[in-house]
Amino acid sequence: MSGAFQRVAVVGAGTMGNGIAQTFAMAGTEVVLIDVLEPALKKGLATIEKSLGKFAEKGKLTPEAAKAAFARVKPAGALSEAKQAELVVEAVVERADVKKKVFGELDALCAATTILATNTSSISITEIGAATKRADKVIGMHFMNPVPLMALVEVIRGQETSDATTARVVEASRALGKTPVEANDYPGFVSNRVLMPMINEAVFCLMEGVATKEAIDTVMKLGMNHPMGPLALADLIGLDVCLDILNVLHTGLGDDKYRACPLLRRMVAAGRLGKKSGKGFYDYA
Repeated sequence: MSGAFQRVAVVGAGTMGNGIAQTFAMAGTEVVLIDVLEPALKKGLATIEKSLGKFAEKGKLTPEAAKAAFARVKPAGALSEAKQAELVVEAVVERADVKKKVFGELDALCAATTILATNTSSISITEIGAATKRADKVIGMHFMNPVPLMALVEVIRGQETSDATTARVVEASRALGKTPVEANDYPGFVSNRVLMPMINEAVFCLMEGVATKEAIDTVMKLGMNHPMGPLALADLIGLDVCLDILNVLHTGLGDDKYRACPLLRRMVAAGRLGKKSGKGFYDYA
C-alpha cells in the first residue's frame, strides 16, 4: 500500500497523468483518473493497460498483479469525482490560468483534509496555492517522464505549504518506490532550471549550424554520459512544453539567458511538437 494515502485522484489523463495513475495503482492505491475529454480518458486507460502489459512481459509484475493494478484505476469524466480522495494530483496543461481554475474548483469540492498536489514542471506552487483557501495543503509533486520508470519525484513547497503536508507527500513518494527530493518554489525548481537552458542551447547550436542534430545528441550521450541527447529528449518532453517552461523561466527570473531559441518557437508554431505529433527534431512517423 502507498503509505500515506489510500484514495487518490489524478486530474488529466495525458502522458503524465496516466503515468501517475498507473504508478499509484501499481503500489496498491485506488485511483480515480479524471479527464473531461472522453477521447483523452480512453487513450490514457489504453496507455496504462499497454504499459502494465509490458511490465508483465518483462517479468517486473505477474500477469495477475498487472490485471489487479489496472482494475484499481477508475475512469471519470467530471472533477466532482475527486471529492472522496485524500490526495489529488493535478496533471493538466502547463498553464497557470488553467491550473488555478482547477485548484479553485478542487478546493470547493474536496474535504478540508485533502492535500492538493500539482505535477507542474515550472509554475509557481505559491501562485497555485493562492487560488485556494488551503495554501498550507497545496504542494508540488513533480514526477518525471515516463512516470512508471523514473525514480525521481521533485517535492516543491509553496510559501505557505506546511511541514505536515510536505512530510506526507515525501512519505507517499517513498511508498511508490520513488526518491523524493525537496525543492523550494522558484521558477523551474531544480530539474527544469538546469535542464531547459541545456536543451535551449542545443537548439541554438542546431540553428546556428554548429553541428547536425545527430552530432549534438551524440556529443551529449557519449561525452557527458547522458542516456539520450538533448534534442531527442526535447522531442520526448514535447517542444511546446519546453517552450512553455522556458517562457516561465524567462518571465519569472527576468534573465535573457532563458530566452527561447527562435528555432524552437518556429517549430512549435509549425505544429512540430516532437514524439506526440509524429515529428519534432526527429521523425517518428
